[in-house]
Amino acid sequence: MLASLRDVTMKVPCLSLLTFTLLLNQLSCASGGKVLVFPLDGSHWVNMKVLLEELHAKGHEVTVVRASDSWYISEKSPFYTSVTLPSTGGFEENFETFLSPQLEIQLKGKSTSFWSRIWTHIQMEQTVVNQFYQFHKGMSEMIVQMFEDVNLLRSLHDAKYDVVLTDPGIGGGSMLARRLQVPLVFNVRWTIQGEAHFLIAPSPLAYIPFTATELTDRMTFPQRIKNVLSYILGMYTLSYITEPHYKPLVRKYFGTDVDYLTFFLDADIWLMRNDFVFEFPRPTMPNIVYMGGFQCKPPKPLPADLEEFVQSSGDHGVIMMTLGTLVGRLPQDVAEEIGAAFAQLPQKVVWRYMGQRPASLGNNTLLVNWLPQKDLLGHPKTRVFVTHGGTNGVQEAIYHGVPIVGLPLFFDQPDNLSRIKAKGGAVIVDIAMLDRHIFADALRTVLYNSSYRENMQTLSRLHRDQPMKPLDQAVFWIEYVIRHKGARHLQTQSNKMSWFVYNSLDVIAALLTVVLLITYVCISIVRLVWRMIFLGRKVKHQ
Repeated sequence: MLASLRDVTMKVPCLSLLTFTLLLNQLSCASGGKVLVFPLDGSHWVNMKVLLEELHAKGHEVTVVRASDSWYISEKSPFYTSVTLPSTGGFEENFETFLSPQLEIQLKGKSTSFWSRIWTHIQMEQTVVNQFYQFHKGMSEMIVQMFEDVNLLRSLHDAKYDVVLTDPGIGGGSMLARRLQVPLVFNVRWTIQGEAHFLIAPSPLAYIPFTATELTDRMTFPQRIKNVLSYILGMYTLSYITEPHYKPLVRKYFGTDVDYLTFFLDADIWLMRNDFVFEFPRPTMPNIVYMGGFQCKPPKPLPADLEEFVQSSGDHGVIMMTLGTLVGRLPQDVAEEIGAAFAQLPQKVVWRYMGQRPASLGNNTLLVNWLPQKDLLGHPKTRVFVTHGGTNGVQEAIYHGVPIVGLPLFFDQPDNLSRIKAKGGAVIVDIAMLDRHIFADALRTVLYNSSYRENMQTLSRLHRDQPMKPLDQAVFWIEYVIRHKGARHLQTQSNKMSWFVYNSLDVIAALLTVVLLITYVCISIVRLVWRMIFLGRKVKHQ
């Protein structure tokens, strides 16, 4: 009897603990939301994944819509479940195979005349436009497959998601959110219609540089002419790339009365992947939340072999070079010049490079297929970051206060680097003009002119001095949308207005008409009075 009582007594705390654990799990599940994610592959997925991991850690249930041939987006993951769609041409097929010929076109400008370089630039622009045209065509075909799959749409409806999180660099997420009638959150810098600010916020071209102009907020008159012309041409080009693919889908699935130009701007919250440490000051909107550098974290210890190599640099320190996820190789002659430039320096170099080993490479350079970029940037011996200028890498350099030597290649990279250059933290080298002497001089400038490091350290202090970490802020606003079933009270009506109404041209026209009418009436009265006086005098005289 006593033994039985003792067993029961010992089991009661265990049962209580088990019950408490189950209740805690139930509460956690009850407080979590259901998030449907429609991401963009490549480097965009790298930062989207950071958000999803944090949402999962907070107890939210995450589902990711992916293409069957996704490059980075795995079908199986510990922090999300996936819905896989048939693909009509994956991200890797569209972009990785495109970059090599694009780089070759860019390098044709080397040692040629001015007009030849202009023609090379035109060829590059045409290649980029054609590539994105084909990419969005494939994406639109995938959306059709998704919307025509009755069983898939029914399962998504039945899941009763609380929010759709998407990268508006593709159109599928916005269309899916509208179809499911679910609140929408953007993880955004670029949309299918251009840089996000130009679509949702007032953007005076007098001091806000348009995409790819590499201008600052202090423009001369000729630069402002360039900015306006670039805006007109750029917006026309973007409409050419995307409208033929998405506009018919909007009409087919949502009705002919739906305005295509505003359809993709209807997000409750825009999580903007930059901030005003990186961006030039400009007007903004209440539903834009800045989370620049949200993927940045304090550095972790390096692998033992890499740490040993870094420590062997002594007081000279280390140079790190990587050209991002898409560029692991360069033309051999360019790689030889870069290797020869590194060999001239006393610093040790860690270079992520997957091509043929350059013969000019010195003993101070370590080639790797992969490197822990964030951890190496945060190492106290890292002196310079050689980068192509992707948004993630630039923001990580700001976070850790490491100056940059930029080798911009494609897309937004020249603009990103020009912003850091304007703030005194970078030297930019045109890869078409690169040789060992030019590249070595750029490296020495950043290494031995202390102002570059000091300026980046200043930017780092400004970036870190925030009341809330950018990642925490991003998650808060996603949860805010879940709790309140949207954030419509933060949305402006401006994105639903035509440019004619937005700029009050109808009001100006009406007021001008009234002024002209009053002026006409006044002049008519004066003329009538004058004629009456004149005729009266004439009659009296006769």
